[in-house]
Amino acid sequence: MNGMPDMFGCMVFNNEVMKKRLPSNTYKLLRDAIENGTSMDRSVADVVANAMKEWALEKGVTHYTHWFQPMTGITAEKHDGFLSPTKDGRVIMEFSGKELIKGEPDASSFPSGGLRATFEARGYTAWDPSSFAFIKENTLYIPTIFYSYGGEALDKKTPLLRSMEALNKQAMRILRLFGNNAVTRVTTTVGPEQEYFLIDKELYNKRKDLILTGRTLFGSKPPKGQELEDHYFGAIKPRIAAFMRDLDEELWKLGVLAKTEHNEVAPAQHELAPIFTTSNLATDHNQLTMEMMKKVASRHGMVCLLHEKPFAGVNGSGKHNNWSMSTNTGVNLLEPGDSPIENAQFLTFLAAVIKAVDEYQDLLRISIATAGNDHRLGANEAPPAILSMFIGDELAGVLESIEKGTPYSKKDKEVTKIGIDMLPHFFRDTTDRNRTSPFAFTGNKFEFRMPGSALSVAGPNFVLNTIVAEELSQFADTLESAGDFTKALNDLIKKTISEHKRIIFNGNNYSEEWVIEAEKRGLLNLKTTVDALPYFLLDKNTELFTKHGILTEAEIHSRYEINLDGYCKTLNIEALTMVEMVKRNIIPATCAYIRELSETAIAKKEVIPDLACIMEKTLIEKLSSLSDSLYKKTEKLEMALLGTKDPDGILAQAQYYKDVVLLAMQELRAVADEIEALIGEKYWPYPTYSELLFNV
Repeated sequence: MNGMPDMFGCMVFNNEVMKKRLPSNTYKLLRDAIENGTSMDRSVADVVANAMKEWALEKGVTHYTHWFQPMTGITAEKHDGFLSPTKDGRVIMEFSGKELIKGEPDASSFPSGGLRATFEARGYTAWDPSSFAFIKENTLYIPTIFYSYGGEALDKKTPLLRSMEALNKQAMRILRLFGNNAVTRVTTTVGPEQEYFLIDKELYNKRKDLILTGRTLFGSKPPKGQELEDHYFGAIKPRIAAFMRDLDEELWKLGVLAKTEHNEVAPAQHELAPIFTTSNLATDHNQLTMEMMKKVASRHGMVCLLHEKPFAGVNGSGKHNNWSMSTNTGVNLLEPGDSPIENAQFLTFLAAVIKAVDEYQDLLRISIATAGNDHRLGANEAPPAILSMFIGDELAGVLESIEKGTPYSKKDKEVTKIGIDMLPHFFRDTTDRNRTSPFAFTGNKFEFRMPGSALSVAGPNFVLNTIVAEELSQFADTLESAGDFTKALNDLIKKTISEHKRIIFNGNNYSEEWVIEAEKRGLLNLKTTVDALPYFLLDKNTELFTKHGILTEAEIHSRYEINLDGYCKTLNIEALTMVEMVKRNIIPATCAYIRELSETAIAKKEVIPDLACIMEKTLIEKLSSLSDSLYKKTEKLEMALLGTKDPDGILAQAQYYKDVVLLAMQELRAVADEIEALIGEKYWPYPTYSELLFNV
């Protein structure tokens, strides 16, 4: 290979490969299906399948798999060989259009949220031609959607694809009103920044909590954390740099646009940022990125942690979802223009996003709700659980002028009457970034900062696409029936700003003052997953998803059930892990250290009978008291777990885990962490925070 350009996408059945290997007519039909969502004839699929197979065989591939994204949050695959027996006892390599288009994995063990009974095992995968097939570890991976025998979506990707179509449909209505007839398609684009921790594999293997839950359930605060702010953007250590180089190459081969990498705020924490691509490709690529991070880290003797909060008292890991809308003519619809008409169009789409975020705060909060992310949100390191939007001082000034109908003054030098026929030219970077905002406008995109590191970006993006599609739909209904378009648009934008400006906040989202102010504004503060999820079933949200064909009522209920069930199972596993760690390791270690202190005191007394042995006596008393408390707190947690089966349903069960089990876990941890700070190093059974965070 001649460097990175030849390496990039070499394992992807991408546009270049398809153009080279497919007949021109087949290629055109396939591109039309990809770009415009048209259906494909079976004969086209047969030709594509054969070309795909021949290309894969040339690269040493023996198997193929339909790669899908069930409601587990990770990807799934079942591998089948290309070989097929012949009558003379030999084999040939076959792969048909039928096999390309559709697969049938056993669906009985995947979450369905009540969409089907456990014994109803049939599930189907269907080829998603808008996402390129690729080769990984001698297997051809075919991106697919996953659905039940009854046609219900069992995955995260199907609603995303539906939402992209819904937004395209409504955005095209708006563009036609502005006289834009050149555009034939609008897509949403995403660039998910991925934060992660790297720790030594040998140390990881000594932590049951990390192995079983992905986060440390115990661990006292280290002498040094991130106080000196010396890790952020600091020099990358050789071992980490080698990992990053290896990771880049693996991702580039798969066509993943890995671009930027650096040290993050916390020790042992890092970030990878890709170049923007369409939402469905970005989702697939981010799943591959997380998988490759783990595999490459293992090759380098490390483990990649993707939990939202692997270490208490240390910054957690997010996944900043940079979202925008672009036309197939290359125009970013969230970028201010150079002319009044371009700015009017920009403000229309901006107003739709503002209205969407305000009216559907609950859905955006639900889209990132997990038990792990609950530990991160609102901890003065990530946005709070309150949704608000940052748009910058200048843009806020423009909107205020529109609302009030007053002149817009920019630094006392420029005064312009505001209206769609005479808008000021404003620039992308006239305002500093606000790193505390959950939903920040950053020039030509919105950065949704609330998703956790391990989350599939399919969830936040299908919600974003849908809620913006709804507002564009309402705007189009109003403007299409207007006699005077200019006046109607002015009135619409002014009304939208006036009614939804409460969601705009350019200040410090971490402050207590903002919590009070947000409550006055009527903004939701859904602090936990359990607080947020019931909002999913509100009539307005059901109507939203069914209206645009994103989710049926049954699919909405299934996701509600799956998410609550996942919350309960996560806390149950964590609680059981804590009990096991305390009983099998922490209590014996504490007793052993108390015994040594006692033996030391006795030995001293034998030499100096009048010696007070204050140190030993004090430590023994403290540790004895703490070990008694540890035992009682462990019993309390075990008793709490006995009450988790609530006959009133999954919501009541989840609330019990939140209010009773989680509290008992926190109390148990507090005692164990205090013991860790007192016990001799050789006695403590697990690697400490200092070792985990500073040993790579």
